[in-house]
Amino acid sequence: MTDMPSAPPPAPGPRERLLAAACEAFCEEGYQVSIDHIAARAQVARQTLYNYFHSKDELFGEAVRHSIQSVLVTLDGDGDVRATLLVFSDAYRARLLSPEGLAIFRTMVAEAPRFPELAKQFFRQGPHITRKRLARFLAHAMEAGQLRQADPDFAAEMLTAMLLDLDRLRGLIDLQTDLLKPSKTTQVVDCFLRAFAPEKDT
Repeated sequence: MTDMPSAPPPAPGPRERLLAAACEAFCEEGYQVSIDHIAARAQVARQTLYNYFHSKDELFGEAVRHSIQSVLVTLDGDGDVRATLLVFSDAYRARLLSPEGLAIFRTMVAEAPRFPELAKQFFRQGPHITRKRLARFLAHAMEAGQLRQADPDFAAEMLTAMLLDLDRLRGLIDLQTDLLKPSKTTQVVDCFLRAFAPEKDT
């Protein structure tokens, strides 16, 4: 008996298309982008947009919440510290230094004064959660003697800053695009591990 071909995934509905179009439009043009332009990108009528989102502010808020998931990085693994950190660091740089990641960051920085609560939510549910997960992993490694005892929150901040800081500025200000070099990730992780290497007994 031959296997039946799997059915294609259902096409996204109007709400999903509107949200995707809004995320792209807000990232490309900022909050000033017109509702008509977003509706046209989603291939729906202006009234259809208002059937799902009652205002531009509401649509922007939903777009921000949707964007959080696209830049959130998980941390899996409880074995080899270096291998786990390399996988995490590659994913972290790939998401936040991608054109989409840079565009989301640029938009949130520009619109934070207008939408302070949304900006705080973005920080709490994106960068803050990622750093806390990393800090917990590092704390377990410290307790197991795989890293020297230190403040895991500081260590997490140090590693994420090393992975992003100057390269994000290169992408945002110098408009460079060749930011994802695997050798850079390895250099950063190995430098971090040397800084937090277990102390030898004397």
